[in-house]
Amino acid sequence: MKLYHGSLEIVEKPQIRLSNRTLDYGTGFYTTTSKEQAELWVKRKTSEKINKGFVNVYEFEQSAMKKLKTIHFTEPTEEWLDFVMANRTNKDYSHDYDIVYGPVANDRVYAAFALYEGGLLNKQELILELKTYLLVDQLLFHTEHSLPYLTFLEAKEVLYEQKNHK
Repeated sequence: MKLYHGSLEIVEKPQIRLSNRTLDYGTGFYTTTSKEQAELWVKRKTSEKINKGFVNVYEFEQSAMKKLKTIHFTEPTEEWLDFVMANRTNKDYSHDYDIVYGPVANDRVYAAFALYEGGLLNKQELILELKTYLLVDQLLFHTEHSLPYLTFLEAKEVLYEQKNHK
């Protein structure tokens, strides 16, 4: 399975790094099966000062899913929502999965999450709302034990594109 990771640098040897913010699935090395999603991440991080980034491409040994402790969310569900909310709202939350695979919460999803957190949507309404979105996926490598199943193939340069201001 081909996986992509958007970064401002070439990442030949992925690492589990602690984040300075809470993330959907916790700390680790995030990838996606969507080259476009990885490219969008790079484009959001580039600027006139940091004028390029990279889409790092990897091969993932899928048989690892049977060897490692994994959780796979196929769509937004109550279990997925509880898992994401625990990771995003409790900086001390921890889980013991080697790999977490499921939908990515993009900007539209964050807006829906804010409505839920504010009490304007209940859990079932939020899940119904999220199921109407076209969500891309993310695959988190959460432990050092999971990283050897990821092989670096190449890095594709992504240049900064100045936005037109009218």
